[in-house]
Amino acid sequence: AKLPQPKVDIRTPYTENKGNDTFSGRTYDERYLSNLINKYELPCNSTTAFLTPALRNINRTLTLNVELVGRPRDVYKDILFLLDAIHKRKITAEIMFLDCIRILIKVKNENAKRLKTLMSGLKTSKDRSHLSVEDIINLLTQHLACKKSSRLSVLIIAAAYKSAEKYLKQKVLSLKSHTAADKQTKALGDVEITLADDNNVVTCYEMKTKKIIENDIHIALEKVRKSSYLDSYIFITTEPVNETVLEMAKKSYASTGVEIAILNCIGFIKHFLYLFYRIRMNFLDEYQRLVLNEPTSAVSQELKEVFIALRKSSEQE
Repeated sequence: AKLPQPKVDIRTPYTENKGNDTFSGRTYDERYLSNLINKYELPCNSTTAFLTPALRNINRTLTLNVELVGRPRDVYKDILFLLDAIHKRKITAEIMFLDCIRILIKVKNENAKRLKTLMSGLKTSKDRSHLSVEDIINLLTQHLACKKSSRLSVLIIAAAYKSAEKYLKQKVLSLKSHTAADKQTKALGDVEITLADDNNVVTCYEMKTKKIIENDIHIALEKVRKSSYLDSYIFITTEPVNETVLEMAKKSYASTGVEIAILNCIGFIKHFLYLFYRIRMNFLDEYQRLVLNEPTSAVSQELKEVFIALRKSSEQE
């Protein structure tokens, strides 16, 4: 915004503010930055910075004394410092932009190099011994136990369908961004399944890393009523299920004709791996591919490295 329009106040990315020097930070994010980030696979949020409440819910000039509520706190303080430096002409917007790109490319290359080094120790499909279902479940359980792993359950379900696609004659639609709300993406849930020769969603999975409550069922019912093709809406959770909520989900079929189910993530994938026992390693390979291909805003570099380390350890035992 600042480069083509030097008179813009870089500290006012809100059109709600009065004045001729404001601009829409969210518009620039969505129109230009998302494409740039995705095209060059830069290690940052692939949607928009303005999805974070720290920026989205503020409509005043971002001066040094503004308190941005975000974590880690120092990052937000640094953002205000950098915006102030440009405003006071201590540095130009062009130099700062170029340096941001330089740093992102450097981090991207370093991350790729680390993963390549770690993966060099993995056995190939030809020479590795097959892991048992219990080995794979143990690996997934440890991976899910890591911090900031909420995206992993989505990838587990997607990997299951992708690895068994030709047997199920169903396919997974492209996964939506981890940070984007369903209302924004117009998605029914986290993982959407269609028939192999159709694009209408017949099965929808919603992942929860917290207890499922009655309101979650109400929201699911709203989505169900808007869909003409949905057969089942399935919650995948890592938490115990309340019997009242479970009963509410069961009763919904009578009024909607759509099954609403609540399943445990590990229990689901364990049954899947025994059901499709001969392709269990295909599942693991697909899960690894999805994990490594996810943007770092959804699956951190640390989580990617942990998975490779866990898999390497499992295959060496």
